[in-house]
Order: sequence, then structure tokens, then C-alpha cells
Amino acid sequence: MNTQPKRSNEPIFWALFGAGGMWSAVFAPVAVLVFGLLLPFNAGPGEAFSYERLLDLARSFLGRLFIFLMIVLPLWCGLHRIHHCLHDLKLRSPVVQWLCLGIAYTLSLVALFQVIFI
Repeated sequence: MNTQPKRSNEPIFWALFGAGGMWSAVFAPVAVLVFGLLLPFNAGPGEAFSYERLLDLARSFLGRLFIFLMIVLPLWCGLHRIHHCLHDLKLRSPVVQWLCLGIAYTLSLVALFQVIFI
């Protein structure tokens, strides 16, 4: 029995995968419903969905956090799933893992920069 098992970084990526899947299943449909259907058809009460109020929401800390998580978590989930689909297709090169996870990391940094500074 190996008393010193090799350390792995997989739990971090599986946690991001799980969080992204949960976010995509719970919060993304609500966001699509509110921002894709209710807002364009003025289905909200009065000025609740006015442009100024939504802009203030998007510029607040919680609004920026929501936008960031709306981008990043499904991104990590999707790219981790692509990585494991390629692994199932016998493309087990470390380059594939570095490429998939590197794209997710790079796009996460881009999203962070965009949410903070724009």
C-alpha cells in the first residue's frame, strides 16, 4: 500500500465543474427568463426594470459578482466536460488538459478584468 499518495489538482477542477453545473442549472434559467423574456416584453411592475435601475444593479458589487459568476462558472464546467470527453476519446495527452484548463483560466481572467474595469 502506498503511504505517500501522489497529490492531485483534480479536486479543484471537479469543484469548479460541479459549481458551474449547479449554477447553469439553477441560476442561468432564471437569468434568461428575467433578462431575456420579462425585460424585453415589459412584464415587470412599473419602473422595476428600467434601464437606469438595471445599470445601477450591474455596476454594484453584487451585480458585478453575479455577472462574473454567470460567465466563469459555466465556462469552467463546459471546458472541464470537454477535457473529459476528449479523455474518453483516448486523447489523453497532458497538452489537452493544459489547453482546456488554460483556456478556462485565461477567459476567467479576461472576464474578471472586464467586470472590474468596465
